[in-house]
Amino acid sequence: MTRRILMTIEYDGGPFVGWQRQDNGPSVQTAIEDAAKAFIHAPVAVVGAGRTDAGVHATGQAAHIDVPEKFTANRVMEALNSHLSSVPITIQGAAEVPRDFHARFTAIGRRYLYRILPRRQPPALDVGRVWHHKQKLNPELMARAAKHLLGHHDFTSFRASQCQAESPLRTLDRLDIETKGEEIHIHTGARSFLHHQVRNITGTLALVGTGKWHPDNMKTALEAVDRSAAGPTAPAHGLYLVGVDYPAI
Repeated sequence: MTRRILMTIEYDGGPFVGWQRQDNGPSVQTAIEDAAKAFIHAPVAVVGAGRTDAGVHATGQAAHIDVPEKFTANRVMEALNSHLSSVPITIQGAAEVPRDFHARFTAIGRRYLYRILPRRQPPALDVGRVWHHKQKLNPELMARAAKHLLGHHDFTSFRASQCQAESPLRTLDRLDIETKGEEIHIHTGARSFLHHQVRNITGTLALVGTGKWHPDNMKTALEAVDRSAAGPTAPAHGLYLVGVDYPAI
């Protein structure tokens, strides 16, 4: 008999090729699976709520794992953290869930944060954790532009060319611009996102923030349903998966 454990995971994406297991380098998924195998003494699959690209961080990634019944959720968390001590991955929480629960397919929402540091001087303490944007940005203009993207749209203009999603249609529930000290934070929320959607939206909002684009140009780019109509892709290292939402269990 086994029990299914839902984990909340924090990691620095810098050393990894992304969440998903790959042949071209270390992944977060592989590191957790190796840690689980070390104390369960058998191969174990870790199923994530979604992929993050190389360099993208997480404070609230979710994943489930099936373990022998003798292992409680707390024991799994403690054992994994012990075996993960040499890599920047921490299991922040763990709870037993029903056997039919699925980290990816049961999820009803995903939330991201993008951090921008718009100043001339480079960061010393947050290298690799914020987008150092050397030009000043106007958050009010960015907020006006962001309103054009809320709701249900064809997001082809903000979709990576290699995106494997069957449809470019998505519903963006949240796109807020917040000033946090010297930084500008972009908060996004949706049931699901297209590949590079948040980073492409962020890169385009930065064009508005510098004054190169008018806020209404965001609507024009969206309606063009053409990737070349929108702005550049913001760097991976400013992006954080901060939470995955589920129905009450």
